[in-house]
Amino acid sequence: MCGMSQPPNNRSSATPPARPDASMSLLTHVMDHSLDEGYAEASARREADGTAGLPRTLKAKLALAAGLVLAAMVVTLGAAQARVAAPVLAKERQELIDRVQRADDHAEALERETERLRTEVADRQRVALKQQVGERGRLVEVLAGATEVHGPGVKLVVDDAKGASSGGGGGPRESAGFSNTGRVRDRDMQRIVNGLWQAGAEAVSINGQRLTALSAIRAAGDAILVDNKPLVPPYEVLAVGDKKRLGTTFQDSVDGQYLHVLQESYGIRYSLTPVDEVRLPAASSLTVRTATAAEPKKGAS
Repeated sequence: MCGMSQPPNNRSSATPPARPDASMSLLTHVMDHSLDEGYAEASARREADGTAGLPRTLKAKLALAAGLVLAAMVVTLGAAQARVAAPVLAKERQELIDRVQRADDHAEALERETERLRTEVADRQRVALKQQVGERGRLVEVLAGATEVHGPGVKLVVDDAKGASSGGGGGPRESAGFSNTGRVRDRDMQRIVNGLWQAGAEAVSINGQRLTALSAIRAAGDAILVDNKPLVPPYEVLAVGDKKRLGTTFQDSVDGQYLHVLQESYGIRYSLTPVDEVRLPAASSLTVRTATAAEPKKGAS
């Protein structure tokens, strides 16, 4: 029985499988030959000449030792110099701090002296005014805000809306350049104060600052300034006058209705209450710009 012929076994002559990293030949070469061939040849030459590694001759060893000693001396001297200079720098820093502190104390002393002189000048102005014009001078003082006043009146507290922030324009304040927000603006305070004056207020203050005919209510960013002094909400407006008629007249006026619109449209909060006794300080920024000598009375020597 003849067997069937079998194909020859050629496994030994088969092509070997490709390496997994065959596609990364450049990376494989770098990993297998980490040292550049030029550096390798130079290292081999130094080894053949006997110049590789540490110096072998006594002169070369002494030169290396001298270099190391010199480097150590330089580092040591630098550290010693820094250690010596540290107290000097600390002393200079403390001297600068003392100079700044002395300058601050001097500036505060000058401010106190300026305030004292300003108060003295105001007192002398009031005394001179009383001596010249008597009761008429008292009325002028009250109207000009040069003296403290007290009497019945109203208290108007105005505050921003809850969660008020900057936003887009619109509404009844758009033409005045205001944002459509719940923040009280300088123009709002101007209308409120003018409305109180028109309603019959004899004296007005905002957050303890007395207003006069020369007072300015301005804005600096989102802050409201009265005579260049910033105000912080809530804004407390005190007005001296007839407590019954003053509050009613203001609420019925155009400016009172404007404040009501701000409350309805923007959520600005306010409350108006009559007060039996209102005390307003004298204006701190009152300045005499023009003055005329009083004519002597007839028959006076």
